Amino acid sequence: MSNRVLYKNSYIIAFFLLFLLSCSGRPEPFTFVQMCDTQLGFGGYDHDLKSFKTAVNQINTLNPDFVVICGDLVEEPNDTSYKDFKKVMEDFNMPCYLASGNHDIGNIPNDSTLNYYRNAIGKDYYKFEHNGYSFVVTNTQLWKVDIGGESKKHDSWFKKTLRIDKAHNHQTFVIGHYPLFLKTINEDEEYFNLPLTKRKELIELFEQNNVLAYLSGHTHKTVINHYKNIQFISGETTSKNFDNNPFGFRLWTVGDTINQQFVPLMTKDLN
Repeated sequence: MSNRVLYKNSYIIAFFLLFLLSCSGRPEPFTFVQMCDTQLGFGGYDHDLKSFKTAVNQINTLNPDFVVICGDLVEEPNDTSYKDFKKVMEDFNMPCYLASGNHDIGNIPNDSTLNYYRNAIGKDYYKFEHNGYSFVVTNTQLWKVDIGGESKKHDSWFKKTLRIDKAHNHQTFVIGHYPLFLKTINEDEEYFNLPLTKRKELIELFEQNNVLAYLSGHTHKTVINHYKNIQFISGETTSKNFDNNPFGFRLWTVGDTINQQFVPLMTKDLN
């Protein structure tokens, strides 16, 4: 058999394999980064600004598909802190999606704090998609406390969004600020988790609607839980950690399996 025929046959086989792969419906593997509590001003304003810049530069070298920041973008929301935050964030070479935290909109949000965030940063809850997966960004402050119409509107949107994703056979990541729980789903409510009734309602919704993982911040320490094949991850910060862990972020890999790992900031002069 001539080299020309072998080349032609190899080309046909390769084309056929690519065709089968494209018909399989399996999305391409991808990576993304979970950051928590950049919170400019909590660990010292200059320190937090520098560590955020360091994280952006390091993440750019890793080249994930996108980044999510799980709330508490700044310690005190004002024109200066948000301007500084956005200036650093703009240096990402990939999309960056933001969730709001209690420091961004207040422990008890109101029209003024919500509108300020929405005007300065953008939507406080929304959805985006990537490679056949859905990423639902929530405002957990509207779950932590009942803010009447705002909480009701948010709940309605969240349930509808999950239903639509399930109908489209999408697997879903939910992103917020408050973790649902710290150790067990039946634990008492405290500052660092959500109310028990709301927590159980959300977990039931997760189970019914193909939710793979819930990503959050707020704890300023590493909290990793699994419940009924759902991962619950609150990661390390770039501002101040309460458990003496290094500053850093989490790199998620989504493919045949879904894994995440801690990546420490590569710096020696942040302290």
